[in-house]
Amino acid sequence: MLDILDAVQNWLDEQHPIALATVVNTWGSSPRAPGSKMAVTADMAIIGSVSAGCVENAVIQEAVGSLQDGKPRLLHYGVSDDTAWDVGLTCGGKISIYVEPLDLQLWHLTADLVQQDNAHAAATILEGDLVGKKVLVGSDGATLYASAGLTSNQTAILADAAYQSLQAGQTKPCTVAELNVFIEVHVPRPRLIIVGGAHVAMALQQFARQLGFEVMLVDPRKTFATAERFPDVAQILHTYPDKALPQIGLTNQTYLAVLTHDPKIDDPALRTALPAAVRYIGVLSSRRTHEKRIERLTAQGVDTSLFERIHTPIGLNIGAKTPEEIALSIMAEIIAVKNGVAQ
Repeated sequence: MLDILDAVQNWLDEQHPIALATVVNTWGSSPRAPGSKMAVTADMAIIGSVSAGCVENAVIQEAVGSLQDGKPRLLHYGVSDDTAWDVGLTCGGKISIYVEPLDLQLWHLTADLVQQDNAHAAATILEGDLVGKKVLVGSDGATLYASAGLTSNQTAILADAAYQSLQAGQTKPCTVAELNVFIEVHVPRPRLIIVGGAHVAMALQQFARQLGFEVMLVDPRKTFATAERFPDVAQILHTYPDKALPQIGLTNQTYLAVLTHDPKIDDPALRTALPAAVRYIGVLSSRRTHEKRIERLTAQGVDTSLFERIHTPIGLNIGAKTPEEIALSIMAEIIAVKNGVAQ
């Protein structure tokens, strides 16, 4: 949703009618995951994607139709359908997409939660007499919104299902009290903390932002860590990492890239991060430099069993030479860890 938020708000400010298309289920080789969204105006302006191009044209037509008749619709595309060749989905995948006129009250509530990076989940009924009815719950399970027409019991059942999905971190279609429901979960964005305002870091901030990470920069050297060099980061901290990292907070959604080549900065970052529940720790260095670093950290009392958590030389081996290529290799390694295909 974050990728379409600004454009949708601009359209709302200009009073454009908007339909929202959401991927609710996929099978096989469908290119977009459940929860992926595309917004469509009455004059067929679009933002976002539900299939990386495969079914967009067909969905746009359905979205305009939804604006005209005010009714939601659940669409199914796949190679077994007569329309498969028409929509371009010929590679063995299937996809279900829910299209509806934008629910303005729910949109504004959800947009605020997304912008504040607060966890939440929404349950939407996809078919039947209650099609389009929704319930939104916050991070504590409290009901923040329920569509008119739902009974208190229906609201409670949907809210409980949404909260269970939120706790599990799973966006998914499911059956709730014999209702066909899609539950969409939003969890706080992963956070990339870059230690050191090097040229590689300048390129890395851009890749990370494009991939949905909140980015923060830590560097006590104010000459390197400036807003002009790092316009895309959420925060710049001009303190040493052993003070800055606890201030930011280290969780299992934290990814750390240490890029300074300066032991006075790198070592405090590693001493602080290694015992914490961070998801990824990468350090820009040669193997010989890393051997010396291990000796220093061991002498400083760091548990030697933690050293295997360090990715160094940082990044996937793609033969990177330029700062941009190195940044790409780092981000590729981070995504591999995030998606569970690397340790």
